[in-house]
Amino acid sequence: MYDFVVVANRLPVDRVGERWQASPGGLVAALAPVLRARGGCWVGWPGETNTTLAPFSTGGIELVPVALDETDYTDFYEGFSNSTLWPLYHDLIVAPQYDQTWWERYVAVNERFALSVEKQAAHGATVWVQDYQLQLVPGLLRKRRPDLKAGFFLHIPFPSPDLFRQLPWREEILSSLEACDLIGFQRGTDEQNFRGLLPADASVRTGTFPISIDPKAITPGDPARVREAVGDPELLMLGVDRMDYTKGILQRLLAFEQLLESGVDATLIQLATPSRERIEHYRKTRREVEAAVGRINGRFGRIGRPVIHYVHHGVAKEELGSFYAAADIMLVTPFKDGMNLVAKEYVACHPDGSGALVLSEFAGAAVELHEAYLCNPFEVDSIVRAMHSAAHPDPQRMRAMYEWVTTHDVDAWAASFLEAL
Repeated sequence: MYDFVVVANRLPVDRVGERWQASPGGLVAALAPVLRARGGCWVGWPGETNTTLAPFSTGGIELVPVALDETDYTDFYEGFSNSTLWPLYHDLIVAPQYDQTWWERYVAVNERFALSVEKQAAHGATVWVQDYQLQLVPGLLRKRRPDLKAGFFLHIPFPSPDLFRQLPWREEILSSLEACDLIGFQRGTDEQNFRGLLPADASVRTGTFPISIDPKAITPGDPARVREAVGDPELLMLGVDRMDYTKGILQRLLAFEQLLESGVDATLIQLATPSRERIEHYRKTRREVEAAVGRINGRFGRIGRPVIHYVHHGVAKEELGSFYAAADIMLVTPFKDGMNLVAKEYVACHPDGSGALVLSEFAGAAVELHEAYLCNPFEVDSIVRAMHSAAHPDPQRMRAMYEWVTTHDVDAWAASFLEAL
């Protein structure tokens, strides 16, 4: 049994052939180093349905798989988590769906996770529950194991009270979260939104703990190889996102098209990791993005020299540093984002003050990285203006952000939350 347990929807690994490798994504990048340093175990789903696995170790982390069947995946993950909570928590960019069957499966899967944690946690252990998929786990643990110290961290935004009150099962979720010893949020705004749902004399403890990265884990690699592969352009821009309707990829492409129309000679690499591809809103986003890539390349590209190099598959973590270091401008333009660690990873690859960051004012990272070239992602002209400014950057802005990111790293984030807990 373990004195420290991290519980998240996914284990931090994917099976590739006969081996396991680290998963992409901000949550894994942030939490894996913490668990390696502190010991303990990670409870989560291994990414395969109808598969029951015994606990195992990889990459210096003890992993405890939770089995999900195909109905769990459809109703709990694709349904309630990502077609109800995700759009609700991202300010209704698309309309949430409220389905009683999905809710019942969400309850059942949360109970399964709580039971697994209960079996792994030593008496008086600290349990750190992660994110919106598992909001019922703290309340279930409080009933079954009152000896445990339970913390919860929300990696995505928390909506305004008026929006959250749309949720038919709001009381059940609030009651569970109130059972936590500490609830952490990315931004002060998210914490205020949550507290706006509580009575004035509520005793629940909350705090703002902006998540960060391990700068040592992002190495610059070989940027010259990347630039050579795309024709060594005068100005190289980069986007790195999940293919998600919240990321604003289409608006970014339209802004890039306007930039080219103004006569700027630029090339864009857009890495778009597949995400939730069975959900229609995600399929629609991909169709629109790929249509725009083809149209813009048709307008401005030449034989052997497209202006947009588009990749729709995962890129190994160890390769990303080369892309970050090669890019003159990083484009991070989500409509809404809890943090966006890609912005911080890019900054970490530019210790010399080179490069520039175009950043949505609605990303959590904008609260800390205010020396970035901020834009309104809902206004294409605003993105274009930020691109023009970033094409002639002030190195002091990047140096200031680099100092912040390397000082306020993932270890500082975890330590601040766990000490408060």
